[in-house]
Amino acid sequence: MKGYSAVFLGGALGACLRYGLNIWIHTDQFPAATWLENAAGSLLLGILTGFFMIRAKKPLLSAFLGTGFCGGFTTMSTFSKETVMLMQAQSSLAVLYMTVSLISGICLALIGVLAGQRIAGIHRRKEQPE
Repeated sequence: MKGYSAVFLGGALGACLRYGLNIWIHTDQFPAATWLENAAGSLLLGILTGFFMIRAKKPLLSAFLGTGFCGGFTTMSTFSKETVMLMQAQSSLAVLYMTVSLISGICLALIGVLAGQRIAGIHRRKEQPE
């Protein structure tokens, strides 16, 4: 039950932050808020993944931050809907949006994993006595 609670709380925080970003960065031409949310979420989830690959697993923290917060903050369904809407209005902008979203998301996830592993490695070396 603790795992469900961690996911629920993290998801609620992530979804509220996403909602706030959508209000703050609203444009009718390009879905910048969704792109920013998905890019930032990819980076954060990459960092968490890289960190927990090396460091001791913390299931509740991982559920809260990874599944909950990142899952609530990022949004594939909105990305899909916005892509379809752009395809109907401006197909070239839709292709740009898809390309930028996919490439940036994958690259930021990779950068995040590498950064998370580095952070975890630095912490591990500091904890070991010399």
